[in-house]
Amino acid sequence: MTHSEITAKLRAARLYAILDTGYSDPEYWPILASQLIKGGVSIIQLRAKNSSQTEIESWAKKLQPLLAETQTPFVINDYPEIALAVGADICHIGQDDLSVAEARKRSGGKIIGKSTHSLAQAQDAQEEGADYIGFGPLFATPTKPAYKPIGIADIASMTQLIHIPHFCIGGIKLENVAQLKEAGAQRVVIVSGLLKASDPTHYAEQVCTALEPPGISY
Repeated sequence: MTHSEITAKLRAARLYAILDTGYSDPEYWPILASQLIKGGVSIIQLRAKNSSQTEIESWAKKLQPLLAETQTPFVINDYPEIALAVGADICHIGQDDLSVAEARKRSGGKIIGKSTHSLAQAQDAQEEGADYIGFGPLFATPTKPAYKPIGIADIASMTQLIHIPHFCIGGIKLENVAQLKEAGAQRVVIVSGLLKASDPTHYAEQVCTALEPPGISY
């Protein structure tokens, strides 16, 4: 996909999933990814915080053909060089990682997403040139226990201030999606809810339905 096609998909997305080694076995990721895409997931990220780069690259190579075939943007967390090596579409970085410019350089010019944990960080990431941001964690999450939840009060302001695609993240489950939509959320990232669901396809369908109509302006 071209940069403009990926950007268009980021703008149109409602549900972004993360395949995380903390909640699922990488052996089943191709099957799980197919189920999530069938349910309406628009973006898929590979995140393996305690794994070697060799392992991550191996898992990514197994996922990449499926995501390319379905035109689903593929995100590699933390490692721009792996994003380049496996032909992923996007690299996502955190606050304590490389700069957006350096990640873009090391990835060979990939689209770059950045995690943000406050309105100020969201604005800084936008000014730094990030192509999209994650905003959170909104609620407490075992995925990132060291991060204090920022709550939902700033979602409306963030939506007004940030003009690149922005995804709410952190402790989001089907049960609180309606609350987030009411607060102004346009796009969400879900990790454990999707990965631990008995029927990931149906779970994703329910989340997408809860977010309709998308009402996405950016």
